[in-house]
Amino acid sequence: MVKSSDTSQTLGRGLDVLALVAASAEGITPAQIAAELGLSRTIVYRLIGTLVDHRMVRRNAHGLLSAGLGTLSLSQNLSATLRMGTREILEGLAEELGATAHLSVADGDEALAVAVVEPRNTTFHLSYRVDSRTPIEKGALGQALLAAREGRSGIFESEGQLIPGAKGLVAALPLDESLAACVGVVTLAAIDTSTWAPKVLAAADQIQKLLA
Repeated sequence: MVKSSDTSQTLGRGLDVLALVAASAEGITPAQIAAELGLSRTIVYRLIGTLVDHRMVRRNAHGLLSAGLGTLSLSQNLSATLRMGTREILEGLAEELGATAHLSVADGDEALAVAVVEPRNTTFHLSYRVDSRTPIEKGALGQALLAAREGRSGIFESEGQLIPGAKGLVAALPLDESLAACVGVVTLAAIDTSTWAPKVLAAADQIQKLLA
């Protein structure tokens, strides 16, 4: 690739690395990047380190690299598309159960709320904002995301661990090795949720098919 003398060589190489990582559906290794771009592994590792620090690239347990959640912040349209794409499913879940429905993803050691939909026809319900963060080691939300990171499905329930007096019911969404997500509902602890699991799992199945 011919570059103008006015451009930054380091920046250009970093963008080339990011483009290769983003284009890889299965993940890519530093060695593959070095071979593809004709760069030394030392340079590639240095660029990857910077991209990982800025959450543009994620490294999984097997050393494969994929696009990180930081790339979402580069485009409000992309984030909005993700929210809009799942909104109808979340609205249906929220209205059917009379509880606040959400789609969340794992971002490092935190759970990040990507989409939140509140029920319209309830006297009382719990609420929290999009982009809110909670520790990934707490509650059903964290359990579901950790399971998704390991490629496991399942549904998890907790009470009062994130919000006093609240109950969470969350299904893991093991999309791929680079992205752990979950869908769930949060409601008042006094409400009977014994029949809710199949409905949350059905919503998870719909979203998984949509995002796949």
